[in-house]
Amino acid sequence: MQHELGLGATVFTVIFLLELPDKTALAALVLATRHRPLPVFLGAAAAFVIQSAVAVAAGSLLGLLPREPIRIGAGILFLVMATLLVRQNLMKRRESDDQSELEREERRHRHPFVTAFTVVFVAEWGDLTQLATAALQARYQSAAVIFVSATLALWAVAGIAVGLGNRLGAWVPQRPLQFAAAGVMVLVAIALISGLLG
Repeated sequence: MQHELGLGATVFTVIFLLELPDKTALAALVLATRHRPLPVFLGAAAAFVIQSAVAVAAGSLLGLLPREPIRIGAGILFLVMATLLVRQNLMKRRESDDQSELEREERRHRHPFVTAFTVVFVAEWGDLTQLATAALQARYQSAAVIFVSATLALWAVAGIAVGLGNRLGAWVPQRPLQFAAAGVMVLVAIALISGLLG
């Protein structure tokens, strides 16, 4: 039980920090400035449930491979994700493009639940949090704990984004959050590759 609580806390923290500066959090934030918050949150939450289930299923399949290569592979995957996050940050990824994509999606779907679900569901495919969830499941083979912890972390970020609306962008610069998330991924990668997270 204590091991499961520790694993759950680790998964929650990693996924929360990865998702906080992510484009889906930005999408929820922007949608919440234009629509009632509850349908936006529920749409994002429903999409996150499906994406977490997909990630855990993919990680379970990877977990059938031998344990040592999975541990090292998961560590390498975290290093790759950290590199991608820093690279995105340094390239100052297109915030305005994300907003115009969101506006096009809003025109296609009038209902905020459907809009939030669609935007988050599409944006999460192959996202860092989905890859991280799959890597953690492949390493620890604890589907229920990882699914619940990852989903709760994603919901927490969606709740923060929806609750704060467009004020978050003015209060917390996105770049420091992305560097902090990349730093956490590097630490997790080192711990996995060295065997400290075992």
